[in-house]
Amino acid sequence: MPPVELLLLLLLLATVVVVARLKDLFAAAMLTGIASLLAAGLFVLMDAVDVAFTEAAVGAGISTVLLLGALSLTSRREKQERTRVVPLLIVAATGAALIYGTWDMPAYGDPDAVIHHHLAPDLIAQTEEKIHIPNIVTAILASFRGYDTLGEVVVIFTAGVGVALLLGGLTRRRQGQHGEGDP
Repeated sequence: MPPVELLLLLLLLATVVVVARLKDLFAAAMLTGIASLLAAGLFVLMDAVDVAFTEAAVGAGISTVLLLGALSLTSRREKQERTRVVPLLIVAATGAALIYGTWDMPAYGDPDAVIHHHLAPDLIAQTEEKIHIPNIVTAILASFRGYDTLGEVVVIFTAGVGVALLLGGLTRRRQGQHGEGDP
């Protein structure tokens, strides 16, 4: 793993651990947004720019705004509860199963991986003659993955509309508190 990716992964892991241990909910909401930006950075380094864009818009953008909106309706600190062991064991078992499931995966970036030999050669060879678009990335995103790209655009648009509605409601609420004649 390249050093930059390893650094981002370690920062992401540290951020998530800190979020899980924090009692201050405002700080946890802010660090959750930072974790989303770190994940988006990792996606960019793995050449998944469309996924990175969606993660940044939805994960760091709308999710943080929604968390802060929910936080405005509750207290800033988490209430103390006794630690329950069963949920922790379930999460640990699920994590172990997921890690076990990745052991037989090919190495990251392996050119001999099955994924690189199924459709990729056909798409590269026949994209211009099938779709008449010289840019392979544009052709694949606009044609072969059109519904997927449309879904991502709908998610980003919905996130933008949600942020606009939340900010518009906040402005109206502040104007209502001051009254008509107040500055």
